[in-house]
Amino acid sequence: MITIHNFDRGVRGQRVAWQCEEMGLDWRGEVFGYPPPAAYRAKYPPGSVPFLEDEGGVGMGESVAMMLYLAQRYGPTPLLPAASAAMARTLQLVVFSEAVLGGLMNPLMGTKFVAPADEKSNWTQAFCEARVSDGLGYAVSLLGEAAYFVGDDLTLADIAVSTTLGMWQGALGHDIPAPLAAHRDRMMARPAYERAAAKLSAP
Repeated sequence: MITIHNFDRGVRGQRVAWQCEEMGLDWRGEVFGYPPPAAYRAKYPPGSVPFLEDEGGVGMGESVAMMLYLAQRYGPTPLLPAASAAMARTLQLVVFSEAVLGGLMNPLMGTKFVAPADEKSNWTQAFCEARVSDGLGYAVSLLGEAAYFVGDDLTLADIAVSTTLGMWQGALGHDIPAPLAAHRDRMMARPAYERAAAKLSAP
C-alpha cells in the first residue's frame, strides 16, 4: 500500500494524496506536526515533507516527483495526457508549480515564521515575492478563460498549481489573482480533494 507521510494539512502532501484519490489508488496517511519526529528523520534525513513509501522498496521525497511516479507506475491516466503537446504542457506546469512558485515560497515562509522581527523585510523577500507575482501572472495567461490548464479535464497541472497557491494564500497571506482563485475554488470542491485533505488532517 502507498503511504504518504506529511505535516498536518501540508499542501505538498495533499497534492499527492489528491492524485491518489483521483486515480482510485489505495493509500494511507501518516500525519505529524512540526518539527518532524526523530523516527521520521531516521526514515528521511532531510526532514522535509511529504515522503512516499510504496511496495517494492520505494521510498522518495519531492512531491512533484511522486506525482510523476504515481502516474507512470499506476497509469496510464488522463491526469498525464498521452498526446505530446498536452503532456508537455502538463509536465511544464507540474515542475513550474515548485521550481518557480513553491520553491520561492520556502524562503518567504522562513522569513515570516522564523526570522527575527528586524530581518523580516529584506532584499531576498522582495525579490521572491516579485518573482512569484510574475509566475502567477504567467499562470493566469496560460489558464485564460478555460476551466483547466490543459485541455478539457483535470490533469496533474491543475493539482500541482492549485495546491501551491494554498501556500501563497494560506501560509503567506497573499491574494491570488481572480482567475486562479476561481480555478482553485473549483479544484478544492472536487470530492477527491476533500477526501484527501480529510485523510491527511490530524484527528
